Amino acid sequence: MYMNKIPVGILGASGMVGQMYVSLLADHPWFELRYVAASPRSAGKKYAQAVADRWHIDHELSKKEWDCGIGGLIVQDANDVSKAVIAHKAGCCDFVFSALEMDKTEITKLEEAYAEAGLPVISNASAHRMTTDVPMMIAEVNHHHTDLIPIQKKNRNWDRGFITVKPNCSIQSYITPLWALMQKGYEIKRLVVSTMQAVSGAGYPGVPSLDIIDNIVPYIGGEEEKTELEPLKIFGTINTDGRLVHASEPKISAHCNRVPVSDGHTACISLEFGTKKPSIEEVKKIWTDFTSLPQEEQFPTAPERPIIVREELNRPQPRKDKNAGKAMAVSVGRIRPCQIFDLRFVGFSHNTVRGAAGGGLLSAELLKHKGYL
Repeated sequence: MYMNKIPVGILGASGMVGQMYVSLLADHPWFELRYVAASPRSAGKKYAQAVADRWHIDHELSKKEWDCGIGGLIVQDANDVSKAVIAHKAGCCDFVFSALEMDKTEITKLEEAYAEAGLPVISNASAHRMTTDVPMMIAEVNHHHTDLIPIQKKNRNWDRGFITVKPNCSIQSYITPLWALMQKGYEIKRLVVSTMQAVSGAGYPGVPSLDIIDNIVPYIGGEEEKTELEPLKIFGTINTDGRLVHASEPKISAHCNRVPVSDGHTACISLEFGTKKPSIEEVKKIWTDFTSLPQEEQFPTAPERPIIVREELNRPQPRKDKNAGKAMAVSVGRIRPCQIFDLRFVGFSHNTVRGAAGGGLLSAELLKHKGYL
C-alpha cells in the first residue's frame, strides 16, 4: 500500500485544519499518511476515536480508509518529538504538516524542535511567518523562496530538518492575481482591501453562535496586521548574501470582518498602479492565462487554472465558488475601474483548503519537486 509514497505525519491532526489534511491525503499519489499527533487528551486513541464526535469535514472518508488505514492510526502526543523520530527511523514519517493550535511561543519552540530532530516541518501556524530565514510560500507566487532553506539549515546547524510556512488564509484570495499583474510589468503602488472571512477560519469551536448569527463582527485579532505585512515578505527578494528583503510596495490598508459564512474568504480590493496601467480586458486576459510552476509541472493538488475570472455581475460567491479548481483556485469577479484608485475587483478562495491544508500540501509537492523531501 505504501510503495513509492513518502510517509508523512500531521501535528494537530484532530483539529479542523488537521482533519482537512487527513481528508486531502487519503488518496494522494505522492504522500501516505502514517503518523498522527495531537494534544495529550487524544494521545493513545485510534484516530477514528479521537475525532468520532468532532469530525468537521463535510464529506466522510471511505470505510476502508477509516477502518483499516487512517482511522486505525494511534494518535501520539504532539509535544513528544521523540515519538516522531522513532516513527521516522521506522520508515513511517519523513516530514510533518503542522496544524498545531496552541500558544504561539509554544508552537515556535515545538516546530523548531521537530526540525532540529531532522524532520522537515510544513506549517500552517503563524508562529514562523515573519521569521527571516523561513520561507512563507504561495506555490504559484514565490516558489523561488525555497532557496532560503539551505540558508536556514546553515544558520541553525540543522541537517535534514527545516521549516516552511504558508501565509494567512485570507490574503490568498487576491495575492496570486496581484502577482500575475506584477509579472507582466504592472507596478502596484497601493491597495485597500476589505475581507469578509468565514467562521471556519476561527477553528473549532470558533466564534460563538450568538456572536455571528445574523451579524457581522468587524474585528479579527491580528488579522489586519498580517494582511498588511505578509504580502511584502511574499513579494520580497533574496539578496546575494542570502538575506530576504521585503518588498516596499504595495502599501496596504486592510479591514477584516468575520461573516456568517461556513467556508470561503472574500476580499474586495481597490488598487493603484504605477505609471503603466492595463485595460480591464488586459487584466482579465492576464488572469485567465496565468499559470506557474505547479501547473507547468502538474502537481497533484494544483488547480489547472489558478485564477478563474467570473463574468457574472454577482460572482464570486462562497456557496457557488468555494470548490472551484479542487477548492484550490482563486475566483475573481466584478473587475471594473475604481473612482479613487485604478482598478477594483472581488477575490475569493476556500480558506481551509487553498488557504490552509491544501496550500500546505501544494507546498509539500513543490518541496518534493525541488528535492527537499
